[in-house]
Amino acid sequence: QVQLVESGGGLVQAGGSLRLSCAPSGRTFNSYAMGWFRQAPGKEREFVAAISWSGGSTYYADSVKGRFTISRDNAKNTVYLQMYSLKPEDTAVYYCAASNEAYSGATRNHRYEYDYWGQGTQVTVSS
Repeated sequence: QVQLVESGGGLVQAGGSLRLSCAPSGRTFNSYAMGWFRQAPGKEREFVAAISWSGGSTYYADSVKGRFTISRDNAKNTVYLQMYSLKPEDTAVYYCAASNEAYSGATRNHRYEYDYWGQGTQVTVSS
């Protein structure tokens, strides 16, 4: 069974930092773009960041550009989301996702472009 397992969420004060990790199990996704989405209470799940299969290109939502960095280590089969200068509006459940197209680029910001999803990790930013 294929699973994406997120970790690294928690409670942090505004201005603080967190690093999320996503480690797939059951198969590798080294040939697929990976993405992070988030969902705040009462809101739709929204795109945060994506990285191409090679790690050579990245793509960010305007709301996190300059504050978040997505990266991947294919040797470890792990994707990361480094978050800096966190704001209360970043509070959400963060989901890792694997794209549905091999050798895909980073400009994949729609949910339908991803086939596999993790269970999510809670990030809470206090003011």
